[in-house]
Amino acid sequence: MTATGRDPLLHLAGLGWREDLPAARAFAQAPAGRVVRVSEQHRTGFRVCDGEREFPAQSPAPWTRAGFPAEQRAVVGDFVRLEAERDQIIEVLPRSSLFRRGAAGEHLKVQPIAANIDTVLVVTGLDGDFNPRRLERYLVLVRASGAEPVLVLTKLDRCDDAGALRARLSDIEAGGVPVVSVNAKEPDSVAALAPWLGSGRTVVLVGSSGAGKSTLTNTLMGRSRMRTGAVRERDSRGRHTTTHRTLMTLPQGACLIDTPGMRELKLTGGEDVADRVFEDIEGLATGCRFRDCRHDAEPGCAVRAALAAGTLDPCRFNNYRKLQAEREAAAKVLAARQAAPQGRPRGPR
Repeated sequence: MTATGRDPLLHLAGLGWREDLPAARAFAQAPAGRVVRVSEQHRTGFRVCDGEREFPAQSPAPWTRAGFPAEQRAVVGDFVRLEAERDQIIEVLPRSSLFRRGAAGEHLKVQPIAANIDTVLVVTGLDGDFNPRRLERYLVLVRASGAEPVLVLTKLDRCDDAGALRARLSDIEAGGVPVVSVNAKEPDSVAALAPWLGSGRTVVLVGSSGAGKSTLTNTLMGRSRMRTGAVRERDSRGRHTTTHRTLMTLPQGACLIDTPGMRELKLTGGEDVADRVFEDIEGLATGCRFRDCRHDAEPGCAVRAALAAGTLDPCRFNNYRKLQAEREAAAKVLAARQAAPQGRPRGPR
């Protein structure tokens, strides 16, 4: 409490602050300084919000040094501690979740996207953007983040075979992932997302450029805040109308983080590919004759039997193996980097 008897954390309630969050428990144990939430992240610094105003905050000096781990810097959605009298970040408070990916480029680097999120809304268009294999990749990353995924199929108004496309996601739905089809321009249609937008919750929108994230954001906000753009006819991809990650509050009570479109979705090496994404394949594997079956040409392979019977989609199985191999390769690089002294990686790149 302040000298006036006011709770300095009261204003954070509208920014997703909850007593059950690790950040709240950590601050209760050491209530020094001020708590704010990161609303924007730029190359030159951060913008933060205390529930009453938004303002720039300075980074700690170590964050600006080459080689400083990206995951130890603040990202959009983080709750950070500021000095009592200056807008200087002291530390990142503990996170409940962190959505991240392998950064684009030849060498593996981890790129944090958003923190302290409850739900990741994976947005894809019911047009040329629709790709179940890419959605499976998103789900692997979401499960690793600690948040829960929801697939949002947009452009329902432009699709004549939405039911057939959704049927191609039956394996994903069977794994417990909600799938919602919407016309992102219509508030009544977008209202189907209400179960994940309650007060105190935080959601992040991810998906390809042109998938309809900015249109969806505008409808959720009830006003045109984010620029939208046309998509190319040949592949339904658009330009990056969102240029940086931004946290905003919704009339429904939740906090929403919008992100630029992602063309590359590399694994980091810390994921569990089978975690509630390919449980059907893992379940089949328990019926293989050999416990170390690689599902190639071994006798008594239940996975190969399902492929032959047509009960397992070969494209889904091939994607499962591709993601497993990618994760294993990334894990080796990650282990080498963690073992290297002072953040100087050795070994494979």
